[in-house]
Amino acid sequence: MNSINTKEELEHFVCKNWNDINVYLDKLGTTVPLPIYTSVDIRESKEQFAPVDNNLYPAGFNNICQLDLNVCADRLNQYIKNIAPKAKRLILIPESHTKNKFYLDGLSTLKNCLEKNGLIVDLKTPDPHFFASALSDGLINDINQNVKLESYSQNILEVGKCDLEMINSYDGVILHNDQSDPLPIDWVNVTVPVLPTPFLGWTKRQKTEHFKYYAEIVDQFCQHFQINPRLISAKFLEVTHLDFNEKEGIDLLANAVDELQVQIGRPQAPVFIKSSQGTYGMGISVVTSSEEVRQMNRKTRNKMDVGKNGLKFNQVLVQEGIETMLTVDGHPAEVTIYLIGGKSSGGFLRMNPLKDSNGNLNSKGMVYQKYCISEITQGYDHQCKEAVYCMIARLSTLATGLEILNQHKPKK
Repeated sequence: MNSINTKEELEHFVCKNWNDINVYLDKLGTTVPLPIYTSVDIRESKEQFAPVDNNLYPAGFNNICQLDLNVCADRLNQYIKNIAPKAKRLILIPESHTKNKFYLDGLSTLKNCLEKNGLIVDLKTPDPHFFASALSDGLINDINQNVKLESYSQNILEVGKCDLEMINSYDGVILHNDQSDPLPIDWVNVTVPVLPTPFLGWTKRQKTEHFKYYAEIVDQFCQHFQINPRLISAKFLEVTHLDFNEKEGIDLLANAVDELQVQIGRPQAPVFIKSSQGTYGMGISVVTSSEEVRQMNRKTRNKMDVGKNGLKFNQVLVQEGIETMLTVDGHPAEVTIYLIGGKSSGGFLRMNPLKDSNGNLNSKGMVYQKYCISEITQGYDHQCKEAVYCMIARLSTLATGLEILNQHKPKK
């Protein structure tokens, strides 16, 4: 029998038992390999909280407040020292976002955090066009005069060339590339630590698997603390063998929307249909009926069919829509929490004036607002919500740890 069944009871409990909760989560964290960093998107409605996405290669460190960035820097350093105690020189491998100033700004911020405690970080990419484009556009100089980007030689991209010798000459790799387009690197034969794992890029990872593991973690956590799990989770289903271009599996998807709405208990409840391998807010549609699925037009089906770097989507997460009650300047908002080594270390609010409270806020029009979480203390009522967000983010990252534990690594 649960003793905590309302959102208000949950907030009060978390605030008054913050230390005990973190001791429990710390202990659980010793049973799984926690990633160097993650970010978790969290929605809050009038009745519940729920994580709605988890990113293993998060961009956006530039949106974190300076106080929290100091915490991030210390925790990054400690995490790396725990993995490689003698590490001094690292490679940081980025995405190929040469036209995106915000990404490059976040990349610069991450590099500075890594170097704050004395590490040497070389920023390199296998993309032969990355630097020519970025430098010719003047983007790098606009962001940080001190960032020097180096490219691998053209030969490194060719199969069989000895890029491993160079990579293995460093003390470790910081991977900041989600590999929706796999990097031409033979990760199996890299002998130094790669953080986070290179084997859970979006060509391999599935959102559906993450939320299955999250449900497992939440059941264990809520049973221990006698919390109703509905207060910190959204219902979901998965649908496989889809082809939006050919309209294959559309009826199965429509039926799943009906089934989920029955589980939710509201016939017209908003439902998010998300590509199971989607990133950057791509491959997402919001519907309120199965008929909307059956009547998807060509434009919507094209959006759901292919994502970043041409990645074909054939499996989706059908997820309960959580209507956000948070607003910034009157516009709907949601929380993103950043974690280092499984510990909540920073965050921001994502606001989107082009969407309503049921919409996908991680889309065109989004704006970020910084806020600090470093001073959360047990018993402070005005910080209870931040504590709940951090607790949920930690639970989500423990689920990521289960993904890492059960990942399928290629054999040498």
